[in-house]
Amino acid sequence: MARFFELLQDEAVVRERYSGEFDAAHKWGLPGANCHTCGAIWGVAGHQYPAVDLSQLPERKEFEEARPEPFSEFARLRELVRPLAPPNSWLPPGTTFGPLVGRAFGKFGPFTSQGNITWLVLREALERLQAEGVRGLVGCRTELRFRTKTPPDVLELQIEPWGRLHPDCIPPDVPPPCPTCGRHGFRLPDEPILDTASLPTELDLFRVGNFSTVIVGTERFMETVRRLELDGITFRELPTR
Repeated sequence: MARFFELLQDEAVVRERYSGEFDAAHKWGLPGANCHTCGAIWGVAGHQYPAVDLSQLPERKEFEEARPEPFSEFARLRELVRPLAPPNSWLPPGTTFGPLVGRAFGKFGPFTSQGNITWLVLREALERLQAEGVRGLVGCRTELRFRTKTPPDVLELQIEPWGRLHPDCIPPDVPPPCPTCGRHGFRLPDEPILDTASLPTELDLFRVGNFSTVIVGTERFMETVRRLELDGITFRELPTR
């Protein structure tokens, strides 16, 4: 039976061995949405596509400022970027695109996280994982500014949303998704359960589609990371149903 694990930064190891930090944001993003149906003004964290380049889009400046927009305007902007995004992407309010832009400093280990949502990987570590057959890893360039003359070769992992939390772990009193904007407002359960039937079979790393701040690796991913001694990550097993 397949096993799946949530990725979390290993804070103890990072504090002991590394000092790498970054203060950065993606170059472009969809605005938040003000929905006329449910009344929510909202945006998500975790829907990140650093490999998607909007630089040739004539309207690219409309994606440079974070702000809420009426849902109709949000939907118009979403359709402008949809042809550039991976097929079947949901692209909710707050989805970001393009490289990370900002400052970075300190010594980076194989994996460095920002809030367990954005993950950087050293190029060497990524190439070793790919050589071992770990599937679906996409490393993207960054525009991080280092003060050192020989900055580390760090890439951002593009981790796409796939799969879902099982309905059994979502409280029964949570309202259904809004029919207009799709917002399904609930807190992450203390004991998340993955919906087995929804999980990808060809990827070893992905986000949970209906809770995209949760990043999941397969047993193959976990075992390879540990065998190669690529530190910076701890793993929490998630049950499936």
